[in-house]
Amino acid sequence: MPEPPTTITDPDDPRVADFRDLKAGDRPPGTERGTGPVIVEGVPAVERLLTSPYRVRAVLGVPGRLAALDLPEGVPAYEADKWVLSEVIGFRLTRGVLASADRRPPADLDALLTGPDPAAPRRLAVLEALNDAENLGSIARSAVALGVDGLLLDPRCADPLYRRSVRVSMGHVLALPFAALPDWPGGLDRLHDAGYLTVALTPAEDAVDLAEVDPRAHPRTAVLLGAEGPGLTPQAQRAARVRARIPMRTGVDSLGVAAAAAVAFATLR
Repeated sequence: MPEPPTTITDPDDPRVADFRDLKAGDRPPGTERGTGPVIVEGVPAVERLLTSPYRVRAVLGVPGRLAALDLPEGVPAYEADKWVLSEVIGFRLTRGVLASADRRPPADLDALLTGPDPAAPRRLAVLEALNDAENLGSIARSAVALGVDGLLLDPRCADPLYRRSVRVSMGHVLALPFAALPDWPGGLDRLHDAGYLTVALTPAEDAVDLAEVDPRAHPRTAVLLGAEGPGLTPQAQRAARVRARIPMRTGVDSLGVAAAAAVAFATLR
């Protein structure tokens, strides 16, 4: 039986240091980007955290929201009224509960490419310079929903475990393995060697219709997506095996990257 939560009345209480001044980022002051604890907001996302491989450090929330969680024994739980909670985190939290967790290292690239069954079909999303945390979170949520097995990130991508990424993904990013592809775009050859068809999304008129890429003929497919606005660089498009576009009505030149990702994931299932 878990211990009842401890009441916090002092916003400077060191026991809730993981959650302090979150508007400044996803890490306590003085720590480097991508090195602080993972911060998860809202009951559904915290519930997903509790079933994920990430070790939970602490949970903080208003009493009603904490009661909705089935916290395992040994997880420190703290409750505070909404005013103290707001002072701790630096803004008004409508979701009412947060959790912190230890980071896990990125997946081994070769293991991610192969998967647990080397003969099974695989789908990956490969992101170039996608530095908007909310777009990354939305892509991660669609990836989990639509059968994508992992993310590959070039060196300029945002941190997929940044607080806003986790929030927009509704915690689903915690179930999605990711790895870095530091040699970009030359590292795409590692995907080709592993049997992947790399498909670069672009609105260019000379690209093939995405519907022409038959997922049954290519059981291993990796979809390349670029940042909102500039899209994929010419170098990345040249390195991919196929350049594909999503057909759209006249007068609309492109979709937002998160919407385009969802369409591509569904088309290539």
